[in-house]
Formats: sequence, C-alpha cells, structure tokens
Amino acid sequence: MKVKDSATPESAIAVGSSTAGPSNSGGAALAGLGVVAFSLTFPSTAWGLESFGPWSLVALRTLLAAAIAGGVLLAGRVPVPDRRHRAGLVVVAAGVVVGFPLLTTLALQTSTTSHAAVVVGLLPLTTAVFSSLRTGARPPRAFWIAALAGAAVVIAFTVQESGGALSGGDLYLFGALLVCAAGYTEGGRLAGIMPGWQVVGWALILSLPLAVAGAAVALPLEPVRLTAHGVIGLVWVAAGSTFFGLYVWYRGMAEIGVPRASQLQLAQPLLTLVWSFFLLGEEVSAAAPVAAIAVLVCIAATQRTGRARRRG
Repeated sequence: MKVKDSATPESAIAVGSSTAGPSNSGGAALAGLGVVAFSLTFPSTAWGLESFGPWSLVALRTLLAAAIAGGVLLAGRVPVPDRRHRAGLVVVAAGVVVGFPLLTTLALQTSTTSHAAVVVGLLPLTTAVFSSLRTGARPPRAFWIAALAGAAVVIAFTVQESGGALSGGDLYLFGALLVCAAGYTEGGRLAGIMPGWQVVGWALILSLPLAVAGAAVALPLEPVRLTAHGVIGLVWVAAGSTFFGLYVWYRGMAEIGVPRASQLQLAQPLLTLVWSFFLLGEEVSAAAPVAAIAVLVCIAATQRTGRARRRG
C-alpha cells in the first residue's frame, strides 16, 4: 500500500472548515469510537500498575504497540514517510506515545482514575487552542463559548470532587494535557496527508528505541508481580488505547476537523467514571450525572456550530 493510494486530501484536515459530505458522520463515529477506547485507558493503567512499575508499564506499553504497528506496516509494505513529515511524527511520538502515557501513569500513583479523568477533561479545549495556533484556523465564536462552558463544567467538577485543593499528581496531569494536545494537533494534520493508522504506526516506530532503553533500565529496578488484571491492563493500553484508539481518532479528526473531534472528548471523563465504578469499584459522586448532562449539552453545541459554519 502506498501512502498516496489511500491518503485523505490535505484539505480535509482544515480546522473547523471541513467540506460537508457523507464522510462527516463517519468521521464523527470514528472519533467517537476513539473516545470510547481512550476512556478505558486510566482504568486499564490502574490495572497495569498492579503488575508493573510506572516506568516499566509505559515502556512495555510502547514496545507492544510498536510491535503491532511494525507488523501492520510491514504487511502493508508501507514506504517510509517523506522527510518533510518526520518532524511532525516526532511531535506525535513525543506527545501522544511517550509524554501523555508517562505523565498520566505517574499521576495515577497518587490520583484516583476518576480525579485524573476529570482533570484531563480539559484536553478538548487545550487541543482546540493548539490547533488554532498551529493551523491559523478560527472557529466561530459560538464554538469557543460552548468549548469554554464545557471546560468550566470540568473544572468545577474537579474542584468540587477534590474539596478545593489540587492533588499531588495534578502537575503531571496538566503537563500531560499540553503534550497530548500538541500530539493530537500534529497527528490530526498528518492524518489529512496519510492514513491515520500510518501516522500512529510511524510515531510508534520512532518511539521504539526509547521504549527498549526504558524497559532495559526500568524492569530490573521495578518489581514485577504478574496478575490477570495487570496483563489485561497492559494489553489494552498498548493494543486498544495506543494503536486502535489513536488510529480511529486520527482518521476521524482528518474527516471532521481537529476542534470538532476534540470536543467529542468532553464525554471521555464521564465514560471513564463509569468504567472506574464498574471495573475498579471507585465511588462516583452524585455530582457526576449532573456534570455528564451539562458536558453532553456542550458537546452538542460545539458540533452544531461546526455544521452551521460549513453550510455557510
């Protein structure tokens, strides 16, 4: 498979101004599927930490995901990306493959998954800001109002849940927001040039040397206690979140634009709360359903503003 054979035209990633067409609903569905996959990341990471130390878990996660990506790239006989795209792939690798998993895994040593989920709920707004700065696109004012409202709900929920004080892992989480938003923005741009799975695949391959070195150093230093939960958690964060989730996410962003896709992630913290309750037994406060309704209203508003702009 050649990159040019199945690549989405570069104009498809135009932020906030994608051409209306049948692919838009499919793009939203793909991005939504990515959100569902991502919503399982924190509970799966918590499971993985039952068996591995944080540095070992991130290194093994990247190794396994890179092995899957390498096999797919070899099977498809995909050529190495052009030199002009490699800097962007480095940003994706540093932000999404390495930075975000490492920082959030370190945060989950002291934060609950539910707390981490609502803090990372600021990611949609952060991604929209990065995208606007990177591409020069200007979504309509109504989009920003709805996005800020959604972010305000997330912040209020976080403060209410934490009793007005930030947890020790919040610095890690805020750092994760920045690096992930940069990776999402650059990956979304590249997914308009080459298929999303190739963006993910090459970013993982670029991360492979660092993952090998990390595993070689961390595994002898951190205890390993294999459990069913630990193995399942590792497999999911590697195959489900890192490879499959990023593939459908970048493909969806290429079709509907980075800001619209990013706002679908406002639902991710609430989904993570559900998984945390059922999979980890964490308590979910009475404020969660209220926050869920408010956030979903904001999602609907951001999606509506995107459609209205394209019709104009």
